[in-house]
Amino acid sequence: MIRFDGLPPEVMQAMCTPMHLIIPASPPNPSRPATGALYLGSLSATMDRSVLHQHNITHLVQVLDVPWLPLSEKDGFECYRIDILDVPSADLRSHLEGACRDIDRALRGGKNILVHCQQGVSRSSAIVIAYLIKYHGMSYETAHAFVKSKRPCIKPNSGFIEALRAWEGQWRPPAIRRNTT
Repeated sequence: MIRFDGLPPEVMQAMCTPMHLIIPASPPNPSRPATGALYLGSLSATMDRSVLHQHNITHLVQVLDVPWLPLSEKDGFECYRIDILDVPSADLRSHLEGACRDIDRALRGGKNILVHCQQGVSRSSAIVIAYLIKYHGMSYETAHAFVKSKRPCIKPNSGFIEALRAWEGQWRPPAIRRNTT
């Protein structure tokens, strides 16, 4: 039996919420076209297609280690799949560039996208944090705090945090990193 005693209410609520809006869609303006919305969630978010359609989600980034998926291209979704275990020794870093590029392409194309893993806690949150580091110029700490403010249950595993800190070093000059930590 799984026990949830002692978890803060916001974590319990987030664990029971299939997905959260991280970045809202932006309408077009004279200086830039419209962008899509970025959602972060769990596998259960993909179980109810009406919820996905209600949020106009057309693109999925699936960060899972299961041989089956409830949704795919044949269901009308554009999918980017990352097969990875949620263990500290998993090689997240080799997946970050492709996943972030795919998220950015979808958002710039005005598509709403859901990044999900099994629980929406570790793998998918790490991918969203990586995206914010690269495309929004955030530090790891700032990106993590931002995502946690939207989905309180996130908790990338220690290996993913190490990969994200190295990723941050690739995209942020050392002077900026020193001033924000």
